[in-house]
Amino acid sequence: MRKFEIEQKLQKNLTKLFHKDRKRYEILMKKMDEILACADVDHYKNLRRPMQHLKSVHIDSHFVLVFRYEPATDRVFFYDFDHHDKIFG
Repeated sequence: MRKFEIEQKLQKNLTKLFHKDRKRYEILMKKMDEILACADVDHYKNLRRPMQHLKSVHIDSHFVLVFRYEPATDRVFFYDFDHHDKIFG
């Protein structure tokens, strides 16, 4: 399993989500575990400019988890989780 870091903004969102929507929280945590255990993180979607250094994965059809993989240190940085329109809008 890879090392990972969760940005403060996402940590705040996770705390809110834990109290408001436990099912979506569990789906998100399962997806984060899947990303960390994945043999090839590069198969996740790369974003376009100005977020070209980030990757995304859809969760529960309308929501997106944004993260960055650093292959030199084999580390994943989770940045944001929000509705698709707010992330890309």
